[in-house]
Amino acid sequence: MKLNIKEIAVFGMLGAMMFASKMLMEFLPNIHLLGVFTIAITVVYRQKALYPIYIYVLLNGLFAGFNVWWVPYLYIWTILWGATMLLPKSLPKRAKPFIYCGLCGLHGFLYGLLYAPAQALFFGLSFEATVAWIISGLPFDLIHGISNLVCGLLICPIIAVLRKAEKYIY
Repeated sequence: MKLNIKEIAVFGMLGAMMFASKMLMEFLPNIHLLGVFTIAITVVYRQKALYPIYIYVLLNGLFAGFNVWWVPYLYIWTILWGATMLLPKSLPKRAKPFIYCGLCGLHGFLYGLLYAPAQALFFGLSFEATVAWIISGLPFDLIHGISNLVCGLLICPIIAVLRKAEKYIY
């Protein structure tokens, strides 16, 4: 996928905005806008949405340190991107907010489960220990999923703003 200068600038800003939003909301455990931005950017930019998503992932590693906690970020956001890509482009207008919120919430509820394979590999966890790790994280996944559902209400407005901005950015 070849990018033009406008896309390089826009994707850099979107990735930085994702990172900044996470940093600003860091005082709230498992509450952030990353799922919201991932879905909105994917709906608007499709395959090219991977650029701002991975700019965010890279910034996260650069500022917080590349360690074992960071490795799952290489696939967790791609799973949400892929699930969004599988949605039909022509969803009924009234259904979009519910579908986008649902997908965002589902990603939050399943976050610990998605993170678990890396934990198991890096720390040599048995199947039983992995299941225990997942279960111990359920309260955090519950917060994550509920907050993603609520924050998901911002997806359609962000999509509208991105599409409007696309018309005016040269």
